[in-house]
Amino acid sequence: MRARHAAVAIGLTAAALVATEPIAALAHNFVVSSTPEDGSTLTELPDRFVVTTNEGLLDLNGEGAGFVMQVRDDAGRYYGDGCVTVDGPGMSTPASLGAAGDYELLYQFVSADGHSVSGTISFAWQPEPGFAPAEGSPVPVGCDGAAAPSIGPTDPDSPATSAPPGDWLWILGGAVAVLIAVAVTAILAVGLRRRPE
Repeated sequence: MRARHAAVAIGLTAAALVATEPIAALAHNFVVSSTPEDGSTLTELPDRFVVTTNEGLLDLNGEGAGFVMQVRDDAGRYYGDGCVTVDGPGMSTPASLGAAGDYELLYQFVSADGHSVSGTISFAWQPEPGFAPAEGSPVPVGCDGAAAPSIGPTDPDSPATSAPPGDWLWILGGAVAVLIAVAVTAILAVGLRRRPE
């Protein structure tokens, strides 16, 4: 009987550990910082627009396939050369903007788990007098004259600096599984100690 209780306890603990594995394996990268920040107002043009995530991005061929950064004003004109550089957990593109107004930085990257993640960072542009605005394009521009890649649907309810809700569900589920396994193991251990030989 004691062996059966011990086997059950070991099995439950192992199941809980296995249940927590998907937390790391299936959690998509999420944005931890960006230039510009979501909701910010730029007054000076940075060298590059940057999106940084919580871990390394998946750039298999080293050429940024599947990675996109597009800057669009409120009139629907696009700015920049469409070229994206991927470096560890971040991606960037040379910064270019037109006249003062509201803009969006649309991005798409390949997460460490192989899934494509996209989103939008909104910001305002208020340059100093004398700034020479770029002309912009009515359509997205691809790098080096290539066709501009498309960006998948974005999730407007997920702030740029928050982990996706699904990832938090994985984390919460794993934590609950571990707590249940620990509680059951403790109860069985107490029961075995009280049981006469």
